[in-house]
Amino acid sequence: MTPLAFANTIPNTNILFFYGWWQVSVCLFAFIALLSIWWHIGKKQNDFGQVWLALSILCWSISGAFEIYFINHPTSIHVMDGWRSVWSLLNSLFILLALPWFRYLPDPIAHIIKSKYWIYIVGIPFVFSILPTLSRMISGNIISMINELDVYYAIFTLGFLGFVLWESFLRRRLKALAFLSLACILLVLVAQIYKLSGNAINMTLFSAIFKTSLIMIFFALALSWVKELVEKIIPNAEELYITFSKNKTAQQKMEYVVYLKGFPVNQNKKVKLSPMLFELFLKFAQKRKLETDWLEIKPKNFSLPNKSFDIKDYNEVKRLLHVLLDGVFGKGSWTIDHHLNPLKTALFELSAKRNRKIRLKTPKENIKL
Repeated sequence: MTPLAFANTIPNTNILFFYGWWQVSVCLFAFIALLSIWWHIGKKQNDFGQVWLALSILCWSISGAFEIYFINHPTSIHVMDGWRSVWSLLNSLFILLALPWFRYLPDPIAHIIKSKYWIYIVGIPFVFSILPTLSRMISGNIISMINELDVYYAIFTLGFLGFVLWESFLRRRLKALAFLSLACILLVLVAQIYKLSGNAINMTLFSAIFKTSLIMIFFALALSWVKELVEKIIPNAEELYITFSKNKTAQQKMEYVVYLKGFPVNQNKKVKLSPMLFELFLKFAQKRKLETDWLEIKPKNFSLPNKSFDIKDYNEVKRLLHVLLDGVFGKGSWTIDHHLNPLKTALFELSAKRNRKIRLKTPKENIKL
């Protein structure tokens, strides 16, 4: 390599010094700000996703501090690159650990992220990436295959993060932010691939751009989460419309379906029910239409054979609510406080005078049998 070509691969000390202080200050501020949002809101909901995202940004801040230290205390290029790779790997790991806490996950990968094996799926590649990096730092040997293992792990992270960010913004009806997050992921991907070229000056500029963009996307994600918490997701009884339908499929099997209209997340949602839950929900609706409103729940430990009840167990109502929420918002995408309890209050009413009496609150003109 000629001296001129070599000079083009090493950024000016002033550039690195400026970049280091920028990275320390901006990323530290973002870490504290995200952690503050979690402290006021996420902590109460026992949601630690934002903590992991905040820690991933803290890794960038620490990496910037190392940049400043190595400028004032020159050392081997292998040690400098090694520490950059270590903090980059930790940043990717913390982002991956945040994903299971996301409320909305795309169907193709949701079961993978939510599985108990997720820690191994992300942890084993991390170990196989960081151990050669540490070995390289100590020995000083360069092996081309492990030279940029943090890049390969970052690409692995971006694949999952891109899908999750897209789904999160789209399900919250923030389409512009969904496309913006996709553009941000593509920018980071290009920067990671460009890192393999070894052009350190341009890479420093790329790094500053994509880190700023990703931090802003994380804040947009946090604000979209706050927006969802404060907005009204479950409609009032008067705003909810229910249509019951039994159809035969192409395989000549009966399909039991209710159509729910009035949810802001989906204006007309088709929810499939089991025959038993469909009949229970239909019984509520028929009583409401006939204005013989109340259904009676069988008390616990009741054993008299000559007495019949409309509902054998209150858990049947609970199961019905769970299936309706799974159908409208997606399985695992709703919470007890923000979805289940408001829907139970909007949909059903317990009698104040008569024990174990329950009825549908939806107006009869909103029900179509």
